[in-house]
Amino acid sequence: MTTVEISMDKGKNTTEKARLLRRTQTPAESILWRALRYQKLGVKFRRQEPIDHYIADFCCVEKRLIIELDGGIHNEAEQIEYDQDRDTYLQGQGFQVIRFKNAEVENNLGSVVATIALAITSPLPPAGEGNGDREVRGG
Repeated sequence: MTTVEISMDKGKNTTEKARLLRRTQTPAESILWRALRYQKLGVKFRRQEPIDHYIADFCCVEKRLIIELDGGIHNEAEQIEYDQDRDTYLQGQGFQVIRFKNAEVENNLGSVVATIALAITSPLPPAGEGNGDREVRGG
């Protein structure tokens, strides 16, 4: 099920959708979760975390940091627009949003984890302000 399909499934609330996503994670999500869980980077991450009417792939509430993994669907025009609107909203809630391509997680996990570690040690944006950037990493 893609992000657009899940977002359009009006029969389920956000919490139910998040539970479904946790049970059906992608290979890239599984790889990154193994690198983030148990506070391996010194902070707690949650996976498939509901934030208002959106679901973040990975979220560190303490650092106001969201990590999103993008598969091929994220190259389609409708999904790009949805992602931009979503990122703008989440940044407006004070979150920094960092995006990685699935292939980067699968092929260069060390670089992905290093980028996340750097974001963790960076100063937090002021409450209600995002970083203004929509960062897409990898290829």
